[in-house]
Amino acid sequence: MSKAGALDLASGVGGKIDKNEVLSAVDQYEKYHVFYGGEEEERKANYSDMVNKYYDLVTSFYEFGWGESFHFAPRWKGESLRESIKRHEHFLALQLGLKPGQKVLDVGCGIGGPLREISKFSSTSVTGLNNNEYQISRGKELNRIAGVEKTCNFVKADFMKMPFSDNSFDAVYAIEATCHAPDAYGCYKEIHRVLKPGQCFAAYEWCMTDSFDPNNQEHQKLKAEIEIGDGLPDIRLTGKCLEALKQAGFEVIWEKDLAVDSPVPWYLPLDTSHFSLSSFRLTTVGRFITRNMVKTLEYVRLAPKGSQRVQSFLEQAAEGLVGGGKKEIFTPMYFFLARKPLSDNL
Repeated sequence: MSKAGALDLASGVGGKIDKNEVLSAVDQYEKYHVFYGGEEEERKANYSDMVNKYYDLVTSFYEFGWGESFHFAPRWKGESLRESIKRHEHFLALQLGLKPGQKVLDVGCGIGGPLREISKFSSTSVTGLNNNEYQISRGKELNRIAGVEKTCNFVKADFMKMPFSDNSFDAVYAIEATCHAPDAYGCYKEIHRVLKPGQCFAAYEWCMTDSFDPNNQEHQKLKAEIEIGDGLPDIRLTGKCLEALKQAGFEVIWEKDLAVDSPVPWYLPLDTSHFSLSSFRLTTVGRFITRNMVKTLEYVRLAPKGSQRVQSFLEQAAEGLVGGGKKEIFTPMYFFLARKPLSDNL
């Protein structure tokens, strides 16, 4: 799990956006969200623009603080964040029953950390679907460094309109990615279409739990902080995901919020009351150093104007995630394993 340095962070802020336009892109992105008067329907209608801007702006921050795999994981005591992330990816591969030589689709693959790990772990060929050009360019470079170009590739496309033929893949997975979809049913229906009959789709979804009270102002504030800090049009309830899966034609084999039984809280790396050398950049001290580093880099024009604003809404997201986790109203690991029936030979 390589991590970018300070100059990589500075040069990467804004992704494919012209560096002189980064501040304007931050303004446009923020206006989609509740804290700036944005509406849910507008976010859903413009989800592609919103999510693309988000990942252009934040990917270098993610890589700097988190590594190549942008997701959480349940953790055992004594287990490092890096170890737990790998185990979380291996668990997905095992649940799908992946076999050497199979053709697998990663829906919303980021810069490809999980697909490289899963491909090596299971000896499969994994295609990463991503609609963000900057993340794909980073992913291809990291594939080259890892020497997996023959088994791992990327396709730039919207997961609501996939450019694949029916019944193309032996397995499909999504790791904390389809939460960006404006409509879970539409996304799952596309996954159902490209998956071979009798094969499985597994995912970790970001969801509000049954403990979420839409009439509770604090709950609503935490939800809005997660939405702005993570590029989400909305955050669905776990039950809504399950309902959408069934409507899309899947048979649900099993489902569970894996956060419930995690011996170490999933949000611990973001909790400012916690200190860890292994995830130092995410701690209070680490964030303070990063914040001042970004301020300096922006001042000397090595980082574009607007970089501090990106850092700010990412910290806002961290507060929402920790708050939502502690109150058990949010989970980033609602897991399900679902099968496309053999009879669905479309």
